[in-house]
Amino acid sequence: QVEVVESGGGLVQPGGSLRLSCTASGSLFNTYYMTWYRQAPGKRRELVASITHSNGTNYADSVKGRFTIMRDNTKNTVFLQMTSLRPEDTATYYCLAEYRLGNYWGHGTQVTVSS
Repeated sequence: QVEVVESGGGLVQPGGSLRLSCTASGSLFNTYYMTWYRQAPGKRRELVASITHSNGTNYADSVKGRFTIMRDNTKNTVFLQMTSLRPEDTATYYCLAEYRLGNYWGHGTQVTVSS
């Protein structure tokens, strides 16, 4: 069993920045494929960004150039640096850890972009 915990959400004004953190338990973290998703009220959950064990990254078109995903294997943590935030980025952000023994979701952290 892998425990996944997100943190760092909050209220920010349009144009502002936030850094989300996702910590996943387990000694095999360096092999995990990590993905950030988000879900706004009334909408489907959508992929935001992902990072492979070898630091390959992928981004949704809507966040390219504004968000950066990175990982620190020494801390079992993946970060999502979000800049130039827009009201449409408002959502609950979830982290997914995937590896050969299973897939594990966190409970999410709320991001609200509003003036």
